[in-house]
Amino acid sequence: MTTPDLQDAFDHHVWASLRLIDACAQLTLDQLAQAVPGTYGPIIDTVRHLVGADAWYLFVITGERTPRMDEDRMELAELRSQMEGHGALWSSVLAEGRGPETEIVAYRRDDGAESHAPLGIRLAQALHHGTDHRSQICTGLTSLGVEPPDIDVWAFGELDGRVVDIPAGA
Repeated sequence: MTTPDLQDAFDHHVWASLRLIDACAQLTLDQLAQAVPGTYGPIIDTVRHLVGADAWYLFVITGERTPRMDEDRMELAELRSQMEGHGALWSSVLAEGRGPETEIVAYRRDDGAESHAPLGIRLAQALHHGTDHRSQICTGLTSLGVEPPDIDVWAFGELDGRVVDIPAGA
Protein backbone atom coordinates (compact mmCIF):
# COMPACT_ATOMS: atom_id res chain seq x y z
CA MET A 1 0.00 0.00 0.00
CA THR A 2 1.35 3.44 -0.87
CA THR A 3 1.20 6.51 1.31
CA PRO A 4 -1.48 8.98 0.20
CA ASP A 5 0.02 12.04 -1.50
CA LEU A 6 -1.01 14.46 1.24
CA GLN A 7 -0.12 12.29 4.24
CA ASP A 8 3.09 14.19 5.04
CA ALA A 9 1.23 17.49 4.81
CA PHE A 10 -1.48 16.41 7.25
CA ASP A 11 0.98 14.65 9.56
CA HIS A 12 2.93 17.91 9.73
CA HIS A 13 -0.30 19.86 10.28
CA VAL A 14 -1.20 17.80 13.35
CA TRP A 15 2.39 17.60 14.67
CA ALA A 16 2.94 21.36 14.40
CA SER A 17 -0.38 22.09 16.09
CA LEU A 18 0.46 19.74 18.96
CA ARG A 19 3.90 21.31 19.42
CA LEU A 20 2.33 24.74 19.66
CA ILE A 21 -0.31 23.58 22.12
CA ASP A 22 2.50 22.11 24.24
CA ALA A 23 4.35 25.44 24.12
CA CYS A 24 1.19 27.28 25.13
CA ALA A 25 0.72 24.91 28.07
CA GLN A 26 3.77 26.58 29.65
CA LEU A 27 2.06 30.00 29.65
CA THR A 28 0.15 31.63 32.49
CA LEU A 29 -3.57 32.34 32.16
CA ASP A 30 -2.76 36.03 31.68
CA GLN A 31 -0.33 35.19 28.88
CA LEU A 32 -2.89 32.92 27.19
CA ALA A 33 -5.37 35.80 27.30
CA GLN A 34 -2.88 38.07 25.53
CA ALA A 35 -4.12 39.41 22.20
CA VAL A 36 -1.73 40.64 19.53
CA PRO A 37 -2.83 43.20 16.91
CA GLY A 38 -3.23 41.65 13.47
CA THR A 39 -4.00 38.16 14.78
CA TYR A 40 -7.21 36.24 15.43
CA GLY A 41 -7.25 37.36 19.07
CA PRO A 42 -6.01 36.05 22.40
CA ILE A 43 -3.66 33.08 22.15
CA ILE A 44 -6.12 30.71 23.85
CA ASP A 45 -8.94 31.77 21.52
CA THR A 46 -6.69 31.23 18.52
CA VAL A 47 -5.75 27.73 19.70
CA ARG A 48 -9.44 26.96 20.29
CA HIS A 49 -10.31 28.24 16.82
CA LEU A 50 -7.47 26.28 15.21
CA VAL A 51 -8.56 22.97 16.72
CA GLY A 52 -12.30 23.64 16.43
CA ALA A 53 -12.04 24.57 12.76
CA ASP A 54 -9.97 21.47 12.10
CA ALA A 55 -12.78 19.39 13.61
CA TRP A 56 -15.28 21.28 11.42
CA TYR A 57 -13.27 20.55 8.25
CA LEU A 58 -13.24 16.86 9.19
CA PHE A 59 -16.99 17.00 9.89
CA VAL A 60 -17.72 18.43 6.45
CA ILE A 61 -15.22 16.31 4.50
CA THR A 62 -16.42 13.06 6.09
CA GLY A 63 -20.06 13.80 5.35
CA GLU A 64 -20.72 14.49 9.03
CA ARG A 65 -19.33 11.11 10.15
CA THR A 66 -16.92 12.79 12.57
CA PRO A 67 -18.27 14.88 15.43
CA ARG A 68 -18.18 18.63 15.62
CA MET A 69 -16.82 20.06 18.82
CA ASP A 70 -17.68 22.97 21.07
CA GLU A 71 -14.24 24.38 21.64
CA ASP A 72 -15.25 27.73 23.14
CA ARG A 73 -14.50 26.77 26.73
CA MET A 74 -12.05 23.92 26.23
CA GLU A 75 -8.72 24.08 28.00
CA LEU A 76 -5.39 23.25 26.38
CA ALA A 77 -5.30 19.63 27.56
CA GLU A 78 -8.71 18.95 25.99
CA LEU A 79 -7.73 20.77 22.80
CA ARG A 80 -4.52 18.75 22.61
CA SER A 81 -6.43 15.50 23.01
CA GLN A 82 -8.83 16.51 20.24
CA MET A 83 -6.01 17.51 17.87
CA GLU A 84 -4.15 14.30 18.61
CA GLY A 85 -7.21 12.35 17.48
CA HIS A 86 -7.38 14.36 14.28
CA GLY A 87 -4.18 12.69 13.07
CA ALA A 88 -5.89 9.31 12.69
CA LEU A 89 -9.00 10.93 11.23
CA TRP A 90 -7.01 12.79 8.55
CA SER A 91 -5.13 9.57 7.74
CA SER A 92 -8.43 7.76 7.36
CA VAL A 93 -9.80 10.45 5.03
CA LEU A 94 -6.67 10.36 2.89
CA ALA A 95 -6.60 6.55 2.78
CA GLU A 96 -10.08 6.48 1.24
CA GLY A 97 -8.50 7.47 -2.07
CA ARG A 98 -11.25 9.90 -2.99
CA GLY A 99 -10.85 12.11 -6.06
CA PRO A 100 -9.70 15.52 -4.86
CA GLU A 101 -10.56 17.21 -8.16
CA THR A 102 -13.64 15.25 -9.14
CA GLU A 103 -15.50 14.84 -5.85
CA ILE A 104 -17.58 17.85 -4.86
CA VAL A 105 -18.13 18.15 -1.12
CA ALA A 106 -21.29 20.01 -0.18
CA TYR A 107 -22.15 21.49 3.17
CA ARG A 108 -25.57 22.80 4.16
CA ARG A 109 -25.43 25.69 6.60
CA ASP A 110 -27.93 26.21 9.39
CA ASP A 111 -29.60 29.04 7.42
CA GLY A 112 -30.22 26.70 4.46
CA ALA A 113 -27.43 28.08 2.27
CA GLU A 114 -25.00 25.57 0.78
CA SER A 115 -21.30 25.54 0.03
CA HIS A 116 -19.99 23.30 -2.76
CA ALA A 117 -16.25 22.83 -3.38
CA PRO A 118 -13.97 20.11 -4.70
CA LEU A 119 -12.47 17.87 -2.03
CA GLY A 120 -9.00 19.12 -2.99
CA ILE A 121 -9.97 22.72 -2.23
CA ARG A 122 -11.37 21.71 1.15
CA LEU A 123 -8.19 19.77 2.00
CA ALA A 124 -6.03 22.70 0.92
CA GLN A 125 -8.12 25.08 3.04
CA ALA A 126 -7.74 22.87 6.12
CA LEU A 127 -3.95 22.97 5.74
CA HIS A 128 -3.85 26.68 4.95
CA HIS A 129 -6.10 27.55 7.87
CA GLY A 130 -3.90 25.61 10.28
CA THR A 131 -0.72 27.23 8.99
CA ASP A 132 -2.21 30.72 9.19
CA HIS A 133 -3.34 30.39 12.78
CA ARG A 134 -0.21 28.57 13.93
CA SER A 135 1.74 31.56 12.59
CA GLN A 136 -0.48 33.90 14.60
CA ILE A 137 0.10 31.86 17.75
CA CYS A 138 3.86 32.03 17.12
CA THR A 139 3.53 35.81 16.80
CA GLY A 140 1.69 35.87 20.12
CA LEU A 141 4.41 33.81 21.79
CA THR A 142 7.13 36.05 20.38
CA SER A 143 5.33 39.16 21.62
CA LEU A 144 5.50 37.65 25.12
CA GLY A 145 9.24 37.03 24.78
CA VAL A 146 8.70 33.28 24.43
CA GLU A 147 10.63 31.49 21.69
CA PRO A 148 8.09 29.53 19.62
CA PRO A 149 8.95 25.92 18.84
CA ASP A 150 10.40 25.12 15.43
CA ILE A 151 7.33 23.84 13.58
CA ASP A 152 8.30 24.18 9.95
CA VAL A 153 8.14 21.23 7.58
CA TRP A 154 11.94 20.87 7.51
CA ALA A 155 11.99 20.37 11.29
CA PHE A 156 9.22 17.79 10.91
CA GLY A 157 11.19 15.93 8.24
CA GLU A 158 14.43 16.07 10.23
CA LEU A 159 12.66 14.62 13.26
CA ASP A 160 12.13 11.27 11.59
CA GLY A 161 15.34 11.32 9.56
CA ARG A 162 13.79 11.94 6.15
CA VAL A 163 15.48 15.33 5.75
CA VAL A 164 19.23 15.07 6.10
CA ASP A 165 21.73 17.90 5.65
CA ILE A 166 25.11 16.80 4.38
CA PRO A 167 27.91 19.34 4.80
CA ALA A 168 29.92 20.38 1.75
CA GLY A 169 32.84 18.08 1.09
CA ALA A 170 31.43 15.23 3.14
